[in-house]
Amino acid sequence: MISIDSIETAVRGHAPRPIGRHGYSSVLIPLVNKGGELYLLYQVRADELKKQPGEIAFPGGKMEKGETPEQTAVRETCEELLVPESAVRLIAQLDYIVSYSNFTMYSCLGEIESGALTAEPNRAEVKETFLVPLSFFIENEPEVYVNRVVPSIAKGFPLEKIHFKDGYSWREGKATVPIYTWRDPDAGTDRIIWGLTARLTSSFIELIKK
Repeated sequence: MISIDSIETAVRGHAPRPIGRHGYSSVLIPLVNKGGELYLLYQVRADELKKQPGEIAFPGGKMEKGETPEQTAVRETCEELLVPESAVRLIAQLDYIVSYSNFTMYSCLGEIESGALTAEPNRAEVKETFLVPLSFFIENEPEVYVNRVVPSIAKGFPLEKIHFKDGYSWREGKATVPIYTWRDPDAGTDRIIWGLTARLTSSFIELIKK
């Protein structure tokens, strides 16, 4: 028979974690000082990638076992931008996003030496990079849209068994989607920064404006 002592032994020292499948990633929000002006660096993901090809993002990726958010952000930045670790200076860990789609995205603020960005990025992961003046985000609010996240109930779900044969009032969620439109004078085109990348950008800008 199971005892209270055996239960205490089983749970003692357990590190709490989300129930179910849950992924973790971390990105670097990179500041670059160029000519005395501060910029945020963004990258365009390679077209050959399976996830989010061609989208604008911060450097970063999946956290490996045993890594901290800071370690992941620096490792992924160095792998994607082909810059040495010595060229990346961590400043602080910032706010994180817990997504309705079962993953958490951490963010870390850092500075990359502008001289380290002369080499081309890792073309297997990054199509190109570009810089946006920090002043643009301070002076311009994003467009903001709020999407409903509505549960899709499994076919044959036994509502009668849980005594709600006429239907159940399932909780809905909300997904905030900001969109920044920046006219890139070098590329002669609009850069559309949106989604999670724009949420992290907006959160950082709100923090420093306070």
